[in-house]
Amino acid sequence: MAEKNGINGTFWGWRRENGRVGVRNHVVILPLDDLSNAACESVANNIKGTMALPHAYGRLQFGEDLELFFRTLIGTGANPNVAAVVVIGIEEGWTQRVVDGIRATGKPCEGFGIEGTGDIMTVAKASRTAKDFLQWASERQREECSLSELWVSAKCGESDTTTGLASCPTVGNMYDKLIPQGIYGVFGETSEITGAEHLAKARAATPEIGEKWYRTWKAYQDDVIEAHKTNDLSDSQPTKGNIAGGLTTIEEKALGNLEKIGKECRYIDVLEPAEAPAKGPGLYFMDSSSAAAECVTLMGAAGYVVHCFPTGQGNVIGNPIIPVVKITGNPKTVRTMSEHVDVDVSGIIRREVTIPEAGDMLIDMIRRTANGRLTAAEALGHREFVLTKLYRSA
Repeated sequence: MAEKNGINGTFWGWRRENGRVGVRNHVVILPLDDLSNAACESVANNIKGTMALPHAYGRLQFGEDLELFFRTLIGTGANPNVAAVVVIGIEEGWTQRVVDGIRATGKPCEGFGIEGTGDIMTVAKASRTAKDFLQWASERQREECSLSELWVSAKCGESDTTTGLASCPTVGNMYDKLIPQGIYGVFGETSEITGAEHLAKARAATPEIGEKWYRTWKAYQDDVIEAHKTNDLSDSQPTKGNIAGGLTTIEEKALGNLEKIGKECRYIDVLEPAEAPAKGPGLYFMDSSSAAAECVTLMGAAGYVVHCFPTGQGNVIGNPIIPVVKITGNPKTVRTMSEHVDVDVSGIIRREVTIPEAGDMLIDMIRRTANGRLTAAEALGHREFVLTKLYRSA
């Protein structure tokens, strides 16, 4: 198993025009703004096999909020799991900016503006393009790729006491084995590291990166949490589900959260939300919300193609373009929510499975997912796509 899961391991993926490798072959109909959701959904309804990604934002955003918006939309279309993109917006200026950003990867992308044309004509023109893109994508062939070419993100949700004991350490063991072999990894959830910030800072590759991380965490703490909370983070951090699962403080939750980065890994840089890593293979930290759908969306926009999601109480989240692999160590969740579980590591709790063995199980599931196995969330139709907004629109 160890050799199978090392650098010699392979999977069958789609190599994109920029050299990156995807594990899915989606043709996406991407709305620039909330006004264009209906047109995009109409195109996806016309052309079976394409997928619309409706969202709630895109009008009168400005400053850093607008830059994050563009970074997320362009990154989503640029993700290697996407073969081609049709972008529809109410007007052509911002629409073209997204088109140009996606085209920089070399993949097919066309944009359509609704103003001066109307929904019916726009949907008709975009549907013809989407059909051509879909047929083109359907003939793309998988090729054998090294496991080291994968980009694997991680975020936990609905955590309980078993998360820090079993499912998060399983992800950490996977990273300890695969990061040295050349994969890209990422973790985030800035607010959820509160109480363990000294430990997170110490896991940086250099003191300078540790200071950069601490400034990022402190800014989130001061400018977001302290600036807007009413009394404390009760009902948010920890959540009701966390508390029911035995995590009574954010400090307890944070200690379990950090188990996701293993025992040996050091993160090599700190990313802005939806920012693509630029320092080469290794583990990164992304400044992000702990809200599941937002965090996974941001990591997908940064270019990650498989997501590992440890859970305790059970979480149902999926994503439209990234397969989300669910891992749990809670025997009750395995019994009551088995349709949502991809990797059962409850044997760790019963002392029937070691953490290194569980890590190998997860690596095997990542490979199977990369080869085309649908995750539980994909099979159940979960396509949660939620943009992060920094402040009110103009």
